[in-house]
Amino acid sequence: MISHLHPELNAKLYLRDPQATGLGRRIITESVKLIDAIGFEHFTFRKLAQQMGSTEASLYRYFENKHRLLVYLVSWHWAWLRHQIRFHTHNVADPAGRLRLMLNIITRAHRDQPATTDLDEAALYRIVVAEASKTYLTREVDQGNDDGFFQEYKLLATDVLAAVQELNPDYPYPHALVSTVLEAARQQLFFAQHMPVLADAPDPATAENNVLFFLDHLVFSALGK
Repeated sequence: MISHLHPELNAKLYLRDPQATGLGRRIITESVKLIDAIGFEHFTFRKLAQQMGSTEASLYRYFENKHRLLVYLVSWHWAWLRHQIRFHTHNVADPAGRLRLMLNIITRAHRDQPATTDLDEAALYRIVVAEASKTYLTREVDQGNDDGFFQEYKLLATDVLAAVQELNPDYPYPHALVSTVLEAARQQLFFAQHMPVLADAPDPATAENNVLFFLDHLVFSALGK
């Protein structure tokens, strides 16, 4: 979807905008494939350079280290998800209907868009499910937050928050509810696939439906709707 969506991500995440050059776009596309295949722990710029037929030095011209690259990829996903939500909900006046549609989109974020060829969104979401927590569970999280590294996640949460507060402006914990929903959407899918005793999804193949039903119940029960 890179060719259709060009989110203006935080410039502090990169040394050179990867969306501005062919090599930069290849770095994004191929890093998604490689991290999805071997995991972030085993991912290195050397392995990525070998896969691309390039050099490590050329990769370091774009990203300071692999953690910055991961934050960039996860931020790109949040921007893409926010774009999807805004596109599909902008004509939905009813806040309950809009919120339910948001939950539906969030729990189906793992589906690739067949109309796009530059980036495998399904692979990117698998990375988000498995690795996104590593973007902020670091000793440098406060500095990263000050530098705006998590802005796309916050913007997505703000959009969901608006629907929650419109539906029940008196609910006392809207921020906690939204952040819980966003985290649970991917964590429950991960648990269903890898640690099923922590999820209520007997069949991992249909886990997304269980997660959606759970989040719908959680949100509308909490809001008294």
